[in-house]
Amino acid sequence: MGKKKTLTGALLAAAIMTVAGCSGQGTASGETAKAPADPTDASGTIKVLTHRTDLVQNGTMAKYAAEFNKTYPEVKVKFEALTDYEGEVKIRMNTDDYGDVLMIPAAVAKDDYPKFFAPLGSAGELGDRYRFSDKAEVGGKVYGISTFGTANGFLYNKAVWKKAGITEWPTTPEEFVADLKAIKSRTDAVPYYTNFKDGWPLTAWSNNIGSVTCDAKANDKLAGPVSPWKQGGELHTIDSVLYDIVKGGLSEKDPNTTNWEASKGMIARGEVATMQLGSWAITQMRDAARKGGADPDDIGFMPFPVQKDGTYCAVLASDYQQAVNIHSDHKSAARAWIDWFAEKSGFSAKEGAVPALKTAPLPDTLEDFTDNDVTFLERSEAKTGPVNAIDNAAEIGLNKPDYRQKLVDTARGAQKGSLADFFADLDKRWNEAAATVGS
Repeated sequence: MGKKKTLTGALLAAAIMTVAGCSGQGTASGETAKAPADPTDASGTIKVLTHRTDLVQNGTMAKYAAEFNKTYPEVKVKFEALTDYEGEVKIRMNTDDYGDVLMIPAAVAKDDYPKFFAPLGSAGELGDRYRFSDKAEVGGKVYGISTFGTANGFLYNKAVWKKAGITEWPTTPEEFVADLKAIKSRTDAVPYYTNFKDGWPLTAWSNNIGSVTCDAKANDKLAGPVSPWKQGGELHTIDSVLYDIVKGGLSEKDPNTTNWEASKGMIARGEVATMQLGSWAITQMRDAARKGGADPDDIGFMPFPVQKDGTYCAVLASDYQQAVNIHSDHKSAARAWIDWFAEKSGFSAKEGAVPALKTAPLPDTLEDFTDNDVTFLERSEAKTGPVNAIDNAAEIGLNKPDYRQKLVDTARGAQKGSLADFFADLDKRWNEAAATVGS
C-alpha cells in the first residue's frame, strides 16, 4: 500500500514535541479554505505531499491530476512522495513549507490542528457530507477530509481454509485459533502471517477496537484510567488472539524474516492462509493473485471472530486525511483538489476502500460482509485527542508496532514474561499516564 515508516521511542517523542512546539505556527490566517464557486477562479501551482510513493512512481497520481485539470484547468498539481512520510513531514512542519495539501501526520496532536491547517468548514456541514469528519474536528471546525476509510478483519485464502475442512467463519477467538490449528495439520500453508518485520501491519489490530463489543464509541472509552487490557476488555480480547496464534506455533517460524511485498503473493498462492489487515488490502492481494496465475476469488475477508447477539460487527476507520497547509498561498486551489479527490476521482473505489462521501456506495470488496449481514460501525473520534495523549504519555503506541512486536516476542519465547504480566504492565502504564495528562 505504500505505507509509511514510523519513528519510535525517544525519537518519536522528540519529533512530536518539536512539531507541537513550533514557534510561529498559528500566526497564519484561520480563514476557512473554500473551494471556488467557479472552477476557473482557482489557479496556481499546488504541491501535494503523499505517502503513496507507489502511485506517484507508476504515474497513477499524474492521471488523477490530468482528470482534475478537466474541471480546474488553471491549477497545476505537483506531487511529492515521501517514503518516510511521518518522519520527513514532522521535520518540515517546523517551517511554513510543508506543501499546500498534505496527509495529516499521526504525531500532530489533534488539538494542534488549527495551528497547522486551514479549517475546511463546520462540523455540522461536513459531517452531513463526509464519513470520518470527526477525526479532524476541533472546536466545531473540520481540518481534514479522509482519502478513504477501511473496515478491519482477516484476509484469508478461501481455498486453503476449505481444504482444512472449514466452511463457516469462526464466531469466537477460540474457534478462530482452532481453525488455524486445523489449517496447520491439514495443509502445507502457514496458518497466520504476522508481517512482524515491516511492523506497520501489526497496528491494524487496533482498528478492531469496537468490533468486539459492537460499540462505535469503544475507542472513546479508553480516555481515562480504565485498564484497557483487563479481563473482558476489548484490547485484552484482541491482543490475546495474536498472542495465542504465535504461542501455538501457528505463525511463520521466524517473524524477523517476514516481507510485506512478498506476503501478497504468498497468500495469493495459498502458501499463507490468513493475515489481519484492513479491507484496503483486498485489491492488492487479488491483484497479486492475477499476476501470479492464481484465482483472485480465493482472497476472502472475514470479520473479527466475535459476535454480539449473533451478529458480527466491523468498525469503519479513517485512513489518512487530506488537509490544507494554513500557510498555503493557494488555499482555494488546494481545497478544490481535496474536494475533487474525495468526490470525483474514484480513488476509494479503485482502492476497494470505503468512500468518505456518504452518498457513495460501499465497495465490492466488502461484498462478503454485506452478504453476511455484518454490521458496520463508523468509529467515533470524539475523544481521540485525550486517548492519543494518554497513549503517548504511556509510551505504548496503540497505532505503532512496537508493543505488539514485544507481544509476539513474548509469545514465542524471545522475551521473558507471561501474557498476564504483559497486560498488567500495559494497564499500569496506561492508568498512570491517564492520571498525569487527564482525560
